[in-house]
Amino acid sequence: MFQDFSQTARPEQGPPRLAALRREMEAEGLAGFLVPRADAYQGEYVAPHDDRLAWLTGFTGSAGYCVALQAKAGVFVDSRYRVQVKTQVADVYTPVDWPEVGLAEWIADNLPEGGDLGFDPWLFSLDQIRRLEDALDGVTLHRCDNLVDRIWDDQPEAPAGAVAAQPLDLAGEAHEAKIDRLAKGLEAAACIITLPDSIAWLLNIRGTDIPRNPVPHGFALLNRDGTVELFMDAAKLEGLGDHLGDKVKVLPPEGFIAAVATLGGRVQLDPATCPVVVAEAITGEIIECADPCLLPKARKNAAELEGARAAHLRDGAAMVRFLAWVDAQAPGSFTEIDAVKALEGFRTATNALRDISFETISGSGPNGAIVHYRVTEDTDRTAQDGELLLVDSGGQYVDGTTDITRTIAIGTPGDEEQEAFTRVLKGMIGLSRLRFPKGLAGRDIDVLARAALWDVGWDYGHGTGHGVGSYLSVHEGPARIARSGTIAFEPGMILSNEPGFYREGSYGIRIENLIAVEEAPELNGQVVPRMLRFETLTWVPIDRRLIRKELLTEPERDWLDSYHAGVLERIGPLVEGNEAEWLKRACAPL
Repeated sequence: MFQDFSQTARPEQGPPRLAALRREMEAEGLAGFLVPRADAYQGEYVAPHDDRLAWLTGFTGSAGYCVALQAKAGVFVDSRYRVQVKTQVADVYTPVDWPEVGLAEWIADNLPEGGDLGFDPWLFSLDQIRRLEDALDGVTLHRCDNLVDRIWDDQPEAPAGAVAAQPLDLAGEAHEAKIDRLAKGLEAAACIITLPDSIAWLLNIRGTDIPRNPVPHGFALLNRDGTVELFMDAAKLEGLGDHLGDKVKVLPPEGFIAAVATLGGRVQLDPATCPVVVAEAITGEIIECADPCLLPKARKNAAELEGARAAHLRDGAAMVRFLAWVDAQAPGSFTEIDAVKALEGFRTATNALRDISFETISGSGPNGAIVHYRVTEDTDRTAQDGELLLVDSGGQYVDGTTDITRTIAIGTPGDEEQEAFTRVLKGMIGLSRLRFPKGLAGRDIDVLARAALWDVGWDYGHGTGHGVGSYLSVHEGPARIARSGTIAFEPGMILSNEPGFYREGSYGIRIENLIAVEEAPELNGQVVPRMLRFETLTWVPIDRRLIRKELLTEPERDWLDSYHAGVLERIGPLVEGNEAEWLKRACAPL
């Protein structure tokens, strides 16, 4: 399952590709062209056909932009990718720290006066272009064909993967009921939906158009009369007529814009996800609201939560086998790719794995400090004595999606590494133990994951947690644990809890469990009407060799011992032999 992406776009390919793009810009009379990591559906993940940013620049991160001007080309990356981008792009590109340096700010400083800036209106949301146009006074944003597609001779075909129904016992609610429920809440006669995971959730279908994410490409109109017009290749939906039923009408995707243009009256859309070209085709009144699927999809029902628990036990057993395998290897005897292949092999051996949920991150020593490191044959290195191995991975199972990070000591760890690991662990435990009033959001609790690091002047540059789908995208909105997280937590939401610390050029540490929001039982004398807490879903040992016990408080030590007892109780019956013995040792009390 391991794939080496290093040949897709190498640094030396950047200069000729940029030169070809600039020739197309000149032919169009453009001073610049915007290349986002995006597709027409505005989801986080893109198919190889749409991975234009990586093809052009070599940068393979999951978010970013290139602003190609005739004299300069900026590649905008957030804090997760600032080490990675340095190794992936040629010196014809200038890495830009984003969002600290805004897209509009950089364009205003570097675009020649009076120059037009081109962009593909399918690849930018209404909100994105509005913000740019408001900030770029005097700059014309020119809608045009995609210039990268013109020069990408061997561009992969657009995906056309088969679609399957998600069984009702796993979905927990019939799609007809979802349609009726959401249609009643519309503020317009029709609502435009483009996000692949929203469509998949609404219709209880799963697809194969995006690697590692079981979603189909298509567009949908949710109508207030309780029907859905699904603009998707009918060949992908073969055999699903009975499942979709009378409420869903399948139409050719190429007819979507024409259908939008003929909508009368009020039309509802989410400006954060609706492509510019779609919004500008509407002739009636536009009502702007959040995608109506976002919150209902995030609030997992009882069947989805039960599926998540089952998937995590299965995945936890695979992880235990992997960790036992790592401990059985002598330092210096295996590489990052060996670790990826071993872990993916253990997951495959469950006979339930549909796919991994993202490209496995396996970073030893300095590669662990690259937050979203993707090992290739070129970067692969051996895990040496005294180093840390950071492994962030997950699986897609029909009953749930997993995401887990464990940092592993190879041989004897150093003092700083132990201290940093323990401070990261304190943050993870702090969130795991938290009880909090209903109404709080990620920005209200993110500090708890960082406080022990802040005590010594350390921090990490990514969010602490993201939402996770139910056999859907491993990154799911709208709730998140971060300074920017404004969506209040609600029971049923599944989130990651993953503080970290990274010493560039030396090591990386991250510890991640998935957690589910649930109602907290009342306490004696409680005066807060309703409180919430987190249910732990991930049951895999945390490396005790990296823990400085004296840095943990008694409640933190108690939590960890209780957690490891829970791991042994749940995962112990699923492993045997040497792996069972390893698990007992790994779960021993502090």
